[in-house]
Amino acid sequence: MHFQTFKIDNLEQFPQTLEELLDHQLATIKELSQQDAPSYHTLLKPMQDLEEALENFFTPLSHLNSTENSEATQKAYEASLPKLSKFSSTIAQNQALFEKLKTLNSQDPQEQRVIENEVKGFVLSGAELSEAEKKELESIDLRLSELGNSFSQNLLNATNAYELIIHDPADVAELPESDLALARVEKEDGVVYYRFTLQIPSYMAYMTYGSNRTYREELSRAYATRAPENAKVIDELLELRQRKAELLGFENYATYSLATKDANSEADVINFLEQLATQALPHAKVELDELKAFAKRTDGIEDLAGYDLAYYSEKLKKEKFDFDESMTKPYFEQSRVLDGMLEVVSELFGIRFEPVEVAVWNEKVKTFDIYEQDKVAGRVYFDLEARESKRGGAWMHNWETHFIDTHGEKHLPSAFIVGNFSPSTDEHPSLLRHDDVVTLFHEMGHGLHHLLGRCHERSVSGINGVAWDVVEFPSQFLEAFAYEKPILKRFAFHHETGEPMSDELLNKIKETKNYQAALGILRQVEFSLFDFKLHQKLYQGDEVQALLDEIRQITALLPVPKYNKFQHGFAHIFAGGYAAGYYSYKWAEVLSADAFFACLDEKQGFNQEKADGYLKYILNRGGSEDMSVLYKKWLGREPKVESLLKLYGIGVSS
Repeated sequence: MHFQTFKIDNLEQFPQTLEELLDHQLATIKELSQQDAPSYHTLLKPMQDLEEALENFFTPLSHLNSTENSEATQKAYEASLPKLSKFSSTIAQNQALFEKLKTLNSQDPQEQRVIENEVKGFVLSGAELSEAEKKELESIDLRLSELGNSFSQNLLNATNAYELIIHDPADVAELPESDLALARVEKEDGVVYYRFTLQIPSYMAYMTYGSNRTYREELSRAYATRAPENAKVIDELLELRQRKAELLGFENYATYSLATKDANSEADVINFLEQLATQALPHAKVELDELKAFAKRTDGIEDLAGYDLAYYSEKLKKEKFDFDESMTKPYFEQSRVLDGMLEVVSELFGIRFEPVEVAVWNEKVKTFDIYEQDKVAGRVYFDLEARESKRGGAWMHNWETHFIDTHGEKHLPSAFIVGNFSPSTDEHPSLLRHDDVVTLFHEMGHGLHHLLGRCHERSVSGINGVAWDVVEFPSQFLEAFAYEKPILKRFAFHHETGEPMSDELLNKIKETKNYQAALGILRQVEFSLFDFKLHQKLYQGDEVQALLDEIRQITALLPVPKYNKFQHGFAHIFAGGYAAGYYSYKWAEVLSADAFFACLDEKQGFNQEKADGYLKYILNRGGSEDMSVLYKKWLGREPKVESLLKLYGIGVSS
């Protein structure tokens, strides 16, 4: 029982070493699939050992490419992708292996689940296709992975290529000191100016506090017109996805996507999203009318635009609640928040975290070993600060998995939690917005799902084998606690004075949580409907924009500028794994809201008995059973959609 060391000996050599590893694995798999009468333990068990070895070897590179992006990592990563793609399709086309897998079964439920998943995986990878069709599928899959990578790289390049320089201090006068410090540039001749980029912390700082409307429009336009070359990438992606679905016997990519999801049908997904939109719409209209009236009253704005929303929302929030992010930011010093969150998680799930010195990729990374009853049970790495070499956003990346291998040896899980929070400098600590605190809890929820998995079979342990549309359940569950007063009290202390955050401010965080919640729901429904409908039939060229415009007639309460090409930056579905699955966020949120209310205790922050059940039935079991089954085992009932609306303080009209 030991952890891997995070290192890459030679980036230049990496693709070559990877190829040797893959060749060795293919030879082993070929041998395994030639057994006369294989059993689970002579065929699928050793295959999972191979998967772990490959994951352990490749993850450091894919992780570096996202967190310390350089020409060398890009080169090694891009050279590796085709090799991995070819490897996957070679296995998927190993007919002998497929025939042997179909003969397996097991009395052990976890093993049986692995068998069923593997067989389904083969079918979805084209095992039942003719030779010519298999060849076509292989080239489609290779091209899809190249296109996803191009989409991502185009977006990163476009994000880094733009800057807005502001000279007049009056135009940045409303920015909080910490945001101002990051934007401020002093030249050798003593001239000071302010630099804003399209990286989220910088972009959001000006959109939220920048008083110059012309600059907000300029920034917003730059953001909404990034990477126009992605239009061509999208057309080719959609065409290939539709063709892939048809090859595999599905009418469209949406039904292909649902084959591995918790949701049953296209109609279920569309109905769910439209029902949410219908219930949120009246509330959203009220929220927007209030904002329009406010902008008109304060600045005489007659034509509130998209680029005004964050700015006036923040000001109205301040007037309404006498509250803005800058009031809480001094109380959320990054390392204190992190320690506080780990303390909460320790109590919730009966574990503890000990800092540990190990090899990392950046000096800002913090690493902890997880102990369960005084035994090491996992390891987690936190890389939380923004830097130019890191792609935007926040994510959890699983590395090693908890399982028992062929030799009876137990492997321990490890994971990376990555964020893009304000960087710390020698003069300033990293201070988080409350939004960032929520993000940290969210990603930790994913991390715990992986790190507290206790299955003995690798393929269903941790987040492995968990359906896409319920994978966000544990993350959103933990995130909900980041608004609760008893939880925040543990780590909300002023970074200079050490004073605890006042009850008044703590109450306001909770009160403002549901501020403009209905507008937020509509926005998510817009993204989800666009993604899902986009994959129900083939859209090309202008049809993509036309579909988005049609959906916006229901979901967008403000006119969207013609230049806005949101889709060119929608990396979740064009470069991530969310194609025809973006609805998963809201689908899983029904589970998480319902589970949160089950575990909530207004005084303590949580109900320990329910938390114990959540650990036992949800986190420990990973992908070993359908989430809907596990949920019922835990609470004895199905989750209620009303819990989601309740979480947002939206009353449901009967």
